[in-house]
Amino acid sequence: MVMYKVVITDYEYSSLAPEKEVLRKIGVELTAVQCQTEEEVIEACKDADALLNQYAPITRKVIEKLENCKVIARFGVGVNTIDIGAATEKGIIVSNVTDYCIDEVSDHAFALLISAARKVVLLNKEVKKGVWNFNVGVPIFRLKGRVLGLVGFGQIPQALAKKAQAFGLQVKAFDPFVPIDVAEKLNVQLLSLSELCKVSDFISVHAPLNEHTCGMIGDAQFDLMKKEAFIINTARGAVINEKALIKALQEEKVAGAAIDVVEQEPINLDNPLLKMENVIINPHVAWYSEEAQEELKRKTAQNVVDVLSGYFPRYIVNNSVKDLLDLKVMCK
Repeated sequence: MVMYKVVITDYEYSSLAPEKEVLRKIGVELTAVQCQTEEEVIEACKDADALLNQYAPITRKVIEKLENCKVIARFGVGVNTIDIGAATEKGIIVSNVTDYCIDEVSDHAFALLISAARKVVLLNKEVKKGVWNFNVGVPIFRLKGRVLGLVGFGQIPQALAKKAQAFGLQVKAFDPFVPIDVAEKLNVQLLSLSELCKVSDFISVHAPLNEHTCGMIGDAQFDLMKKEAFIINTARGAVINEKALIKALQEEKVAGAAIDVVEQEPINLDNPLLKMENVIINPHVAWYSEEAQEELKRKTAQNVVDVLSGYFPRYIVNNSVKDLLDLKVMCK
């Protein structure tokens, strides 16, 4: 007998088998749709007990129309698609998965760093055009002894710090929420954002996107950076003010950028970044491996199962909602 209606608001996956297998533990009527607008989400989800969400907008307007929803589970770490405050006010748990792609994103960030530093993409392109000349990449500097600055110092940048240090890079970080002793254990110095911008040869962005971080890397920060510096972003595009980034690159305030995310995805084909030789752009792929995708899908579905079974999920974003709910047993 069907007990619950669960709606997947949107997804890019070729199969939903992992979610179905996990949700089969309880009676679930699983509905998968491809919503893009608030109106489409409301129409598909107004009577749902739970939502699984990738990119569709779960705004206050949407949340106010949800009649039965107990949990909104996001496929991913970031929850910028969801109005957390509105969900909390309505007693809806918001969950994510914070630990599914630590290796993948830290690996990808370092791949972008070393590709930019060694100008791998540029040189490859020139060779394929018939140009066999190392001078195309001049100047290239030795990695060892240079400074990697991390904007944000959570699990992913902490993993990246260890990998970068193995190549002889000095690592510094900006994160007002991380205790000094956590950084010291990893031989990482905590600095202000301005100090970080001044001393770093590579700046890798790992801050979540929210009202405080949107556009936090802008004109003022680019003005402080070294002309030889590269900026790397595997977090969210809007953490960097894209107009300021384009301006800094055009005015040669920085050496280049290597980014996996942009403000508008998919990227607009008339975006100036696409025409710059000193910019590497990937299509928001840093999170991906076959193993990470499987883990993400299962853990997202498990968050829904936990809540509908009367438990708080392992991964909960809006902890203050606990005061509004009568879920007596915490999940281990």
